[in-house]
Amino acid sequence: MNNLKTNFGKRKIKVEKKTPLVQKLFSEVSKKYNLMNDIMSFGTHRIWKKRLIEIMNINSNERIIDVGSGTGDLSKIILKENKNVSIYSVDLNLKMLNEAKKQFNDQQKKKIKFINANAENLPFENNFFDKYVISFCLRNVTYIEKALYESFRVLKPGGIFYCLEFSAPTSSLVDIMYSKYKNKLVPFIGEKVANNRNAYKYLEESISQFPNQKILLDKINNVGFEKTSYINLFDGIVSIHIGFKI
Repeated sequence: MNNLKTNFGKRKIKVEKKTPLVQKLFSEVSKKYNLMNDIMSFGTHRIWKKRLIEIMNINSNERIIDVGSGTGDLSKIILKENKNVSIYSVDLNLKMLNEAKKQFNDQQKKKIKFINANAENLPFENNFFDKYVISFCLRNVTYIEKALYESFRVLKPGGIFYCLEFSAPTSSLVDIMYSKYKNKLVPFIGEKVANNRNAYKYLEESISQFPNQKILLDKINNVGFEKTSYINLFDGIVSIHIGFKI
């Protein structure tokens, strides 16, 4: 019997229960997901994602995997940056993938493959992608190290890993203000707009439990990436981690 425990927000649960619980929450909020992102971040999530794509320097004919693609907003920005790419939009949640498909016209869909799969077990051969990007998803994965090893496996030599995720503010004042906002306002907004306080209580807790910039950088180094670095945005409320498969 497997008695291993992991975090689900601040709760300790059996590891095999985390993925189904997370997916249930995302299914429940899928139709309000984009609206909630705009409200909770005051629209700044769009700035963060745009900055990520600028850093990625998308080139023609690249094969890009967007893991935890959600409703497809990152894939949309990638296509806007360069139409001559192949995007593999991967998400474990079918309802989120279905919402994503609605965001693209028939011409755009020719450039995107929508794939229902787990970040910990990607259905692709080794050395397949030029770039791997995971945005606001890694903290929801049960085994972060497994997902990181998979990212390394599926990237070609010379391929680049990018992760945009909530992180730890560097200023104590910002940290105090941000903590109060997460603890009080995020669940309240979730209750009023998405009619789901629990989902957004989990969101707040999952951010608080996620490794900070330096710890995540160590994990990325440990799977084999080189020339790793991170870029703080908004005083470290979010950060972009980068690693190269040499």
